[in-house]
Amino acid sequence: MSTPLEAWPVDEGTVSAPVPEPKCADGKDAFPVAVTLEAFLEGVQNRAVRMAALALGDQEAALDLVQDAMVALIDRYRDRPPEAWGPLFWRILQSRIRDTYRRRRVRQRVLAVLGWSDDEDREDPLNTLPDSFTPGPDQALADGRFAQDLESALRALPLRQQQAFLLRHWEGLDTSATAAALGISEGSVKTHLYRALQSLQGHLEAYR
Repeated sequence: MSTPLEAWPVDEGTVSAPVPEPKCADGKDAFPVAVTLEAFLEGVQNRAVRMAALALGDQEAALDLVQDAMVALIDRYRDRPPEAWGPLFWRILQSRIRDTYRRRRVRQRVLAVLGWSDDEDREDPLNTLPDSFTPGPDQALADGRFAQDLESALRALPLRQQQAFLLRHWEGLDTSATAAALGISEGSVKTHLYRALQSLQGHLEAYR
């Protein structure tokens, strides 16, 4: 008999919520179980980089962050059952994204006070990233003008709203699994999702 997910220790800083069995909105498993850890990482890498790139606006930083999360998963949890890799990986990645985002905000505030700029011309990370696995939501990100407007609307969201929306509606996690990945309550997830949807609807009103 396998150990329940709730009993597995996860040492990702302040993230202390239990790891639930992730489910899609239709009740199916959110993560198709890979036979090997290598297969799991290969299948999730591009989607994870896209999510991190949206949060950070930097493809290189996103790649580094995802690779760091993968190394952490391998080092700490390679012996966990395959069904645990998905929820554990997203929790690790979300922790890394939040830490990096906080450090960048502090840097930006300091530079702003000094009257210096930290802006750089960067190539669009979503347009330059190859992706052999393209689930339904990814099709919208490759659709010309709508892709640009959607990306702009997502980038404009506060980090919590952005990541809650992506985990819930892009990765297909249920509310419980999304809350565990973000380290917040289910009620907070619903609030962030509501505000994110309101904002996205306003930005994309022309496509109704």
